[in-house]
Amino acid sequence: MKFRGIYTPAITPLNDDESIDWNGFDTVLEFLIEAGVDGIIIGGTTGEYYAHSTEEREAALKRASDVVAGRLPLIGGTGAIRTEDSIAFAKTAKACGYDAILITTPPYAQPTPRENAIHALRIDRAVDMPIMLYNYPGRMAAEMSDEYLDRVGRSQNFCVIKESSGDINRVHQLARDYAHIQLSCGMDDQALEFFAWGAESWVCAGSNFAPEAHIALWKTCVVDGDFVLGRKIMSAMLPLMGTLEQGGKFLQCIKYGATLRGLPSGPPRSPLRGLNKDEKRSLTEVISVMNRTINELTAGEAEK
Repeated sequence: MKFRGIYTPAITPLNDDESIDWNGFDTVLEFLIEAGVDGIIIGGTTGEYYAHSTEEREAALKRASDVVAGRLPLIGGTGAIRTEDSIAFAKTAKACGYDAILITTPPYAQPTPRENAIHALRIDRAVDMPIMLYNYPGRMAAEMSDEYLDRVGRSQNFCVIKESSGDINRVHQLARDYAHIQLSCGMDDQALEFFAWGAESWVCAGSNFAPEAHIALWKTCVVDGDFVLGRKIMSAMLPLMGTLEQGGKFLQCIKYGATLRGLPSGPPRSPLRGLNKDEKRSLTEVISVMNRTINELTAGEAEK
């Protein structure tokens, strides 16, 4: 499977009582399809899978399949502490016709590279479908190391890695030493560097509410190869990326950004709490300036 373009880890809208707003979920998916993203991830971190019951996660996988109905590639999240649970989510995704699954390191368990690889290979054997790896040691407390990649690389199903370590040297290493595994940007403030090193896809939570900006940067760099304009667009996006990553309120910012876009989002599920008034005001201004600047840049380019 070729991964190319913008892949959005969709939010899961909640009602005020923190139950899932299923009609809102449908609306979010339709918005993303209309916005022109290239794929949707269900059950990713931005979807708050870690705060959902097994029944809710399976229902989300099934509902997204029904709503999207083959109009875009779907990737199903399998993240869980127990391998058995990850296998169950992978089987649900396959039964629903998903195009690929997302495999993470089991959080909190801190497996060794060998243990982590065996976990991934067991999921692979259970479903035999394309796999996106998700390396995020900051959340999972263990890295998908060289030993891990060498072990899972024995199966051709492991075809792409979303790299979210934040270590630019990892980007260099993956591009140079693991060229057989597609590289996908998983660290927003390094998107330009990922594209320069050959990444052709970007898994970006911000595309839940600002797909146009993310598509503009991806197209400028990957399709047009214009890194001069790309740097200008990236500069316009950096304040947003800084806001998202600072203060430990990434998800809350994504959900409020969706609210500003007129999309249903609701609160984050407990124990997380929403943004305060000052945080909302700051995020609103950052998004507004970013959109205005990128519109001016792209309009100016079109006039040349």
